[in-house]
Amino acid sequence: MCKRLKSTIALTSMVVLSVASANASVETMHIFWKDLRPATQVAAESAGLPMIAAKMPDHGETLSLNFQGKTIQLAGYALPVDREGDLVYQFLLVPWTGACSHMPTPPPNQIVLVTPAHPYKMSQAYQAVAVTGALTPDMEKSQLFILDGVSVIQSGYTVRKAEVINVDTVPDTIILPVNSPWSFLNKKN
Repeated sequence: MCKRLKSTIALTSMVVLSVASANASVETMHIFWKDLRPATQVAAESAGLPMIAAKMPDHGETLSLNFQGKTIQLAGYALPVDREGDLVYQFLLVPWTGACSHMPTPPPNQIVLVTPAHPYKMSQAYQAVAVTGALTPDMEKSQLFILDGVSVIQSGYTVRKAEVINVDTVPDTIILPVNSPWSFLNKKN
């Protein structure tokens, strides 16, 4: 009986250790919007021309494969695609407020289609959130209902079964110039 108990304890210890090591290998990588686009777009934005990135010759269809299938966390602004009341079942994560509805649409490699693991309760469009999940390069089109009608928006990445949390700020957000007619969209916390 004692021998059997020792075997059970040893087996249980091995299972616990293998689960712990598997969890340790699934590490969340905190990434920024610049990590999802080619160097030419990063250079345009660094020069203070964020809207130029939307007009690049490849139309932002060059996707990064560096994070494919890896668990990432990315902060941005949520724009509901599929919602019922204040519950959101799918949304676009974009790098600046006003993107897709009030301003030019970002290139596809700057839009992430997010399906939360559980319906996300959203209090306002362009709510600052952080999304955690497996990033998949995947061109998808979504219909977005905005004030002017329906727009079809192409996203370059998806995160399914995402964990979504509210955040106070988005670290690498684009702040519009003060003289921009859309400067009221800048978040001041």
